[in-house]
Amino acid sequence: MLMRIGLVLVLAGVVYLWWRSRAVASSAMRPGEARQLLGLRESASADEVREAHRRLIAKVHPDAGGSAELATRVNAARDALLNELTRR
Repeated sequence: MLMRIGLVLVLAGVVYLWWRSRAVASSAMRPGEARQLLGLRESASADEVREAHRRLIAKVHPDAGGSAELATRVNAARDALLNELTRR
């Protein structure tokens, strides 16, 4: 019984570490790379970022025939730029 509990705890820890590494990797996009991906200039406003994201995600979303990885990158680009704008 204790062995099963230990195995479950180890497995839960591995899943948690995997999940955290993916979350950190997806949010670690540089603003310049994010602008390039979304096709925005450096002085883009938050509304422009959201609009560019909306247009691009409609094309690359898995439900529209795109890939989950590319949709994740597009979301990370939006997040990076909006975070940069709120820090200013």
